[in-house]
Amino acid sequence: MSTDPTTAPRHVGILLFDGVEELDAVGPWEVLAHWARHHPEDGWNVSCLSRDGRPVTAAKGLVLGAHVAFDDAPRLDVLVHPGGAGTRPLMRDAAYLDWVRAQRAAVPLLTSVCTGSLVYAAAGLLHGRPATTHWGAVDELRAVDPSVHVREHDRWVDDGDIITAAGVSAGIDMALHLVARLAGTDRAREVRRGIQYDPQPPV
Repeated sequence: MSTDPTTAPRHVGILLFDGVEELDAVGPWEVLAHWARHHPEDGWNVSCLSRDGRPVTAAKGLVLGAHVAFDDAPRLDVLVHPGGAGTRPLMRDAAYLDWVRAQRAAVPLLTSVCTGSLVYAAAGLLHGRPATTHWGAVDELRAVDPSVHVREHDRWVDDGDIITAAGVSAGIDMALHLVARLAGTDRAREVRRGIQYDPQPPV
């Protein structure tokens, strides 16, 4: 499923915001950036976006730098919305929710990690659809939109043009699934080996 190298690269954007859970963003970044850098023949790039292009302070104090502001981002083919405590104010931010809805109209594939799905639900994007989130936010997701078919035991839920992942480290698994979907299972296995990720828990 590699792209024609003569065509323009396709883009994955990972959202950053104050209060983002670190691994929600950095886990998918590690997977997707490894893929893009080691397999440029597949024709994908990945970058991080913040609202104003400035660094953000994540949930546990790590400062994360963005590559571009929303307004300067390339045309995206995939958007990754992480979770974290910072999603709660975003769920009440009308301008931000309008921006998310605009991405739904423009970006072919939206994905989320952890409580990123709460933002999608608040924007009305998960109405009547299957989705998942962090185990601790399952009831909150149901409260935001009771029509969502919450799959609380799934590591990720692929519903075609929206993929939602469970909490924190589940973003790594979702990103590997994304590589498999976009470039094939063999490529995803290569990436998993490259980052030496073993999904079997140590305890």
